[in-house]
Amino acid sequence: MARRPVISATPASQPSQIVQARESLDDLRREWRHLYKSEPPKISRDLLVMGIAYRRQELEHGGLGKTTLRKLQTLAKTLRTTGRVGPSANLALKPGARLIRKWHGRTHTVTITEDGFEYGGTSYPSLTQIARKITGAHWSGPRFFGLQAKSKEQARGGGND
Repeated sequence: MARRPVISATPASQPSQIVQARESLDDLRREWRHLYKSEPPKISRDLLVMGIAYRRQELEHGGLGKTTLRKLQTLAKTLRTTGRVGPSANLALKPGARLIRKWHGRTHTVTITEDGFEYGGTSYPSLTQIARKITGAHWSGPRFFGLQAKSKEQARGGGND
């Protein structure tokens, strides 16, 4: 049975080419070292071909967006600390969205950006830093801006009011 080629793009300085699934394993490993600057993992030939194709595409067209990277980093941290990752109860905040909070008679507006958050003309990586700036005390940023999901107990109506 003949293997099908995986179509892939190479870096912009070279024309697009096809990674042939019939290339020798040594050739694929050599290409992995060239593209990733590391030893190839011990994975199947098909996964190696897909990894090479992905890396070429990434080099030609760019990698993941900052929002996606931030979400993946959060998931990785959750996995390291809890040993599992489940569906997120948090709201998805898209760039351009605004969070508005009234605090001590003053209205505070935060704009979601690709890099994090903007408040008062300054960029911040987290809502918690903005909440601290506004209140002068440590607050959970998502909680301060009303983004925390209700606990299961509160959702059933059994939580403390």
